[in-house]
Amino acid sequence: MTANQQNQPDQPDQPDQRDVTRRKVVVAGAGAVAVVGLGGAMAANAFAGERRGSAGEGSAPLPRPSEECYRLTSEAMEGPYYIDADKIRQDVTEDKEGIPLTLRLKVIDSETCRPVRDAAVDIWHCDAVGVYSGYEDMGNGDGDGDGGGGPAPTAPPPSGDPSGPPPGGGHQEPTDDTRYLRGTWRTDRQGFVTFRTVFPGWYRGRCVHIHLKVHVNGEWTDAGYEGGNTCHTGQLYFDEESVLASAEVEPYASNTAERTTLDEDFIYDGNGARGGLLRLRYDRGDIAKGVRASLTVGVDPEATNEG
Repeated sequence: MTANQQNQPDQPDQPDQRDVTRRKVVVAGAGAVAVVGLGGAMAANAFAGERRGSAGEGSAPLPRPSEECYRLTSEAMEGPYYIDADKIRQDVTEDKEGIPLTLRLKVIDSETCRPVRDAAVDIWHCDAVGVYSGYEDMGNGDGDGDGGGGPAPTAPPPSGDPSGPPPGGGHQEPTDDTRYLRGTWRTDRQGFVTFRTVFPGWYRGRCVHIHLKVHVNGEWTDAGYEGGNTCHTGQLYFDEESVLASAEVEPYASNTAERTTLDEDFIYDGNGARGGLLRLRYDRGDIAKGVRASLTVGVDPEATNEG
């Protein structure tokens, strides 16, 4: 058991009244978790300061309390690059260069609007030049190695169902042991979870995005998180202004892949926050200083949405 987990009570066993997907995550070393836990606490404090203060010049206004309760956040395809979580950590950056990004999510029950505590939240995304860890041999979409095992998706599948697998096939087996820009962490009593990462880049056929899964009704153990159901599989998006600003900064400026805009993306449904569009705060004159992103994610804890 890690230092962070010792002070968190175990979730009671859940009755076997749902289809349960067995899943298990392997905890990183206790020292590593303790370090990233400190980083996550610092990030949370930074957000608290932002919420107490007024919105800075050039920043989006802070969300009003009435905006905290949404309908269900849009489900989306899992994509070919998911790796069942094996890194319990808040700081997923590793040695990747890029604009610092602090991502803070609040997970709520969309019916009751109550926070969902003790959920396991996975995030994963590509680096500044469009490469996913675990799939470096796939490239970033510039050539035959497009990251999807076939032509990069530029339109929905023939069925018209965007929740189905993309052209070129569904899940791909990892090609290497890298795991940067991936991680899993636990929601607190208020439903909050915070990650430290870098602003994602892009690859041919998709706009800039972060993948997200929320697992509930499982159990936190010495080994990590086991059992339960995946109640949400979605994607988080960035507005065009922020992406254009990031493209002026290295190493993003070196990304030569053709970029798909938010409006052109075939997965984003145009529903703003409900569709996964993040609220962003950063210095409009110097995005390289860092970005703070937040969103309330409404889920149905009783549902199973594997993506």
